[in-house]
Amino acid sequence: MKIVEILEDKGALTDEELLDSLRESYEDVAFGELNTVLLRLEIEGKIHVSSAVRGKRRVELREG
Repeated sequence: MKIVEILEDKGALTDEELLDSLRESYEDVAFGELNTVLLRLEIEGKIHVSSAVRGKRRVELREG
């Protein structure tokens, strides 16, 4: 999965940074689509999403 690959390569990112990285390969990906996938990955226990600053979220891989 591309999101996991990006996080493995770059480490923790904000949701906006992650979206920018995804758009390098998939130009038409929307923020809403990213949110849907992030929610699914968080439920599956693959990532952790936390509040960062003023509306930004920090996305990182879960260890283990």
